[in-house]
Amino acid sequence: MSVPKPFQLMWALSGLLLTIACTFIRPSLLFPSLTGDGNNVETELIRATLQIGAVLLTGCLGGRNAALLSQVAYIILGLSGFGVFYQGGGLEYLKSPAFGYLLGFVVGGWICGYLAFLKPPSLERMAISCFSGMFAVHIIGIIYLVIIQIPNFGAIQTSFWQYSVQVLSSQFLVVCATIVIATFSRKLLFY
Repeated sequence: MSVPKPFQLMWALSGLLLTIACTFIRPSLLFPSLTGDGNNVETELIRATLQIGAVLLTGCLGGRNAALLSQVAYIILGLSGFGVFYQGGGLEYLKSPAFGYLLGFVVGGWICGYLAFLKPPSLERMAISCFSGMFAVHIIGIIYLVIIQIPNFGAIQTSFWQYSVQVLSSQFLVVCATIVIATFSRKLLFY
């Protein structure tokens, strides 16, 4: 089971645009206010952007090729100097520990897209696909930050904390929402 070829390019372009847009969107959680008369709602920003959701959603809906193409195009645009990365763009981004996580988007999106189309869509299938993709993003990101920062183990620890540990719970929430959206979207698309 796979996405029809004409749709793969459409999903790749959609995934690229979605990734760029979601780079700059930070989700929020709504909580009832504990002060006042109870009619107020408080919001709390989540530490992660919606980027990981865009990458994984592209894999779940467009398949492995669309996810791969969209993320390769995203990295090429960013390294070409377009400010599509969270902290800008350009070749100097190669020296940033965050760049490894962007490389992880390529692998994670591909893995997610591959696993999402092994069997008919279900909540369990999408969960396995998305969490495997998220895991791949973090593994590639961690390997990259270790490589560029050896032998400075203090910097490795700081980067690991900043780019993996601090955002993991927030990314978990984004991925859970992505799983639900992907499952219902795949059922609506009949593939």
